Amino acid sequence: MKKLCCAMFSIALLFSGSVAPALAQVQAYDLIIMNGRIVDGSGNPWFYGDVAIKGDRIVKVGHLGAARAVRRIMANGMIVAPGFIDMLGQSEINLLIDPRAESKIYQGITTEITGEGGSIAPLTDYILQEMEPSLKHFNVKVDWRTIGEYFARLERTKSAINLATYVGATQVRQCVLKDENRAPTTAELAEMKTLVAQAMQEGAVGLSTSLVYAPAFYAKTEELIELAKVAARYGGVYATHMRNESNSIMQALDETLRIGREAKIPVEIFHLKMAGKPNWGKMSEVLNKIEDARAQGLDITADQYPYVAGATALGASIPPWAHEGGTAKFIERLKDPATREKLKQEMRTNTTAWENFYFLAGGGEGILVASVLNRELAQYEGKRISEVARLMGKSDDIDALFDLVIADNAQTGAIYFLMSEEDVKLAMKKPWVSIGVDYSAVATTGMLAEGRAHPRGYGSFPRLLGKYVREEKVLTLEDAIRKMTALAANRFHFNDRGLLKPGYFADVVVFDPQQIHEVATFEDPNRLSVGMKYVLVNGEIVLFNGQQTAALPGRPLRGAGYVAKPTGKKP
Repeated sequence: MKKLCCAMFSIALLFSGSVAPALAQVQAYDLIIMNGRIVDGSGNPWFYGDVAIKGDRIVKVGHLGAARAVRRIMANGMIVAPGFIDMLGQSEINLLIDPRAESKIYQGITTEITGEGGSIAPLTDYILQEMEPSLKHFNVKVDWRTIGEYFARLERTKSAINLATYVGATQVRQCVLKDENRAPTTAELAEMKTLVAQAMQEGAVGLSTSLVYAPAFYAKTEELIELAKVAARYGGVYATHMRNESNSIMQALDETLRIGREAKIPVEIFHLKMAGKPNWGKMSEVLNKIEDARAQGLDITADQYPYVAGATALGASIPPWAHEGGTAKFIERLKDPATREKLKQEMRTNTTAWENFYFLAGGGEGILVASVLNRELAQYEGKRISEVARLMGKSDDIDALFDLVIADNAQTGAIYFLMSEEDVKLAMKKPWVSIGVDYSAVATTGMLAEGRAHPRGYGSFPRLLGKYVREEKVLTLEDAIRKMTALAANRFHFNDRGLLKPGYFADVVVFDPQQIHEVATFEDPNRLSVGMKYVLVNGEIVLFNGQQTAALPGRPLRGAGYVAKPTGKKP
């Protein structure tokens, strides 16, 4: 980490008099950001002005002239905007490994929402056993079982960004049913509902699902409705990686709409996409169906990342039934010759029954190995599965895929080339679509530099501002920033974030609109974006003149249903 000495804070450190006592008496602000083009997050046109900050809050926006402050940042030629909100971040464990959140800060991300089906809690011994290979590799000691206990850990260890989380429907299912492919009994469902209620009271912002993956795939719609009803009672959102994003996307969308209506809960669709070349051009049908639902009164929105490739586990390309019972049984099935042949046949067949990533990506040539946990396999990182097969001496790409999953104990990350640029742009234009990186905080140094990230992990927000705003003019600057800030904050009723407005928390970014762009590529992904000059989180400078500071001012952000526990202290 690059640390800044006091001498580097030469952002016009101004004293209002010759002695410190005089300064204490007359100073008005801790910091003023001067002469920037302010894009306040509302979608309104930019204007020239200043932003004054005191403590962790914005106290004034306008022309402050000679107002006194301890520090000033001259933002001439720069855009001043609210800190960006990542609608799906996946950093809950990574912030414990490296609290800098480097890849996020250089994008201007000050707040992340995480928890996609699986969440940081609740935890059981069974779930911890499944997590053990990764936890051991990164030396993460788990001292929490609930979301409340995790937030307490995060408050102790600190991070550079704010973090909010869903409670995962997958998570509560695993707590009760482990990885069994069956419906819960009445008593088991009641236990799952109790876990959701506890998580909401401890600060979860809603209930999430990732229905394309096992064991989430095993859950029936009725089960999800019952869990969503609990989250709704606490003012939560139902967020979903839908059961299908390709051949059966309209049926998956029907299920999503049904859950929202019957549970009477707002809906957020994670990483809205149209996957698989045979489905390219059908995004308009999906968007029309969502807009019809909105017109009928369902509060439904979506988020996306601005890339044509997705990323998930390499094992996710294998049919869901093979995952039943957990990792050990999954690996055992992959080693069985007869089962391998059955799986191969299913993976080579187009289907509406499950999300066949292998087929949708066009086979091994469309799948890039991103990361391995077993570092003895590092030679395969950055290579297509078709190339991995050649290196292994395999004539069949799927055999190579299976053997890599086995050798890495189902810990391999992969990138799947699935979407068309035109469908991405079409969704981007909708005013109810926000932005989510869908990738955890990574870094260019340390343990989180292992492997090769999806470039979205380093570049999503700058890519939107550079490629789609400045170069291609798909969006205006004001609307892009609204998507990154106020639209996202409103989804969770974060009523004091997402705008540059007096009384709001001082999450602020200052960037060069002519320079901002992503540097990361699929071939060379672990590269920080450029053009972001200053980032403030809760009033503290985390990025100073393009260099990260040692500040870790991020906080847990709790949802509307949060119930503070008594401290036991006398008033």
